[in-house]
Amino acid sequence: MADTRSDRAATRWSALFGGCALRRHQPLLALLGLVCVGAGIAVAVLVPESDGPAWVMAVAGCLAAGLLLLVRIGVALLRPGGGATP
Repeated sequence: MADTRSDRAATRWSALFGGCALRRHQPLLALLGLVCVGAGIAVAVLVPESDGPAWVMAVAGCLAAGLLLLVRIGVALLRPGGGATP
């Protein structure tokens, strides 16, 4: 009897975990990006400015992480083919 694709364990694992994470998890990454931006805004509003450079770095880091995720997803969606290349 011939070996089929579903009989080979390596093929099943590669099919399960194959593809780009950006293509497979776009909604989750977009939600994470929005949470990062929201955390940056919350830190900017709720934490007093008296903490100096640490406060500024926390706000900038949260906003930058969220915006980078959202921009990366937007660029992937605007590419021809509608997604990231593997």
